[in-house]
Amino acid sequence: MSRYLLAFSYDGGSFHGYQIQPNATTVQSVLQDKLSLLLGSPLEIVGSSRTDTGVHAHQQFAHFDLPSGKTVKENWVFRLNRMLPDSLAVQGIYQVADDFHARFAALSRTYEYRISPVKSPFNAKFAYRFGVELDVDAMNEAASLFFQHTDYQCFSKVKTEVATFECTIMQASWAWRGEELVFTIQGNRFLRGMVRAVVGTLLEVGQGRLNKTQLQEILDSKDRCKAGRAVPAHGLHLLEVEYPATIFDAKCAG
Repeated sequence: MSRYLLAFSYDGGSFHGYQIQPNATTVQSVLQDKLSLLLGSPLEIVGSSRTDTGVHAHQQFAHFDLPSGKTVKENWVFRLNRMLPDSLAVQGIYQVADDFHARFAALSRTYEYRISPVKSPFNAKFAYRFGVELDVDAMNEAASLFFQHTDYQCFSKVKTEVATFECTIMQASWAWRGEELVFTIQGNRFLRGMVRAVVGTLLEVGQGRLNKTQLQEILDSKDRCKAGRAVPAHGLHLLEVEYPATIFDAKCAG
């Protein structure tokens, strides 16, 4: 057996999320189908992160195993991209250690959430149209609480089966990028629905409906009902999944 790491990106609006589910077109199902066609036998991929329906990924990874005697051919990336829809693209395939795991080997994930204060036909699929005036300084001041906090149960979807609600946040900040307001957050892991709930709650701060002290109370409560709403999925982008640099030393297809 040999293990490989697949790098890819996608427009989440074209899929019912990353993970395979019955009677739905998902990123995982499409990739597995096309890889299996190239191999000539079924295979499974294991992703680094599970994005919800409508969430985009600029950099996503998944590992898969090939049986003994099978190898990735030099033209697999080219052939895969010819087979895949325009909304899904493969950037590379890397051979990795047999015990490598796309999810557990990741050092961090970085997401950004894009907000457009004005209507635009060019970013409607990729940014949340929100025209309310916001106090960005207050939102950044409130977001600084995340650097001292680790339990994020208040931002997790309810009835989520996880071993822990602990997450370490390394970056959380708002900044203008042209006409868009962008929230960037980096963490070692994220809970289901966490980033969208964080953004929805910080928008409450930006509108003066919550302050930093009240946000701290929400964090301490561990109660999802006390936090803000989850903002729409189409404004959320998985930007980067970080691994040790040595993982990419042996690129095997291009």
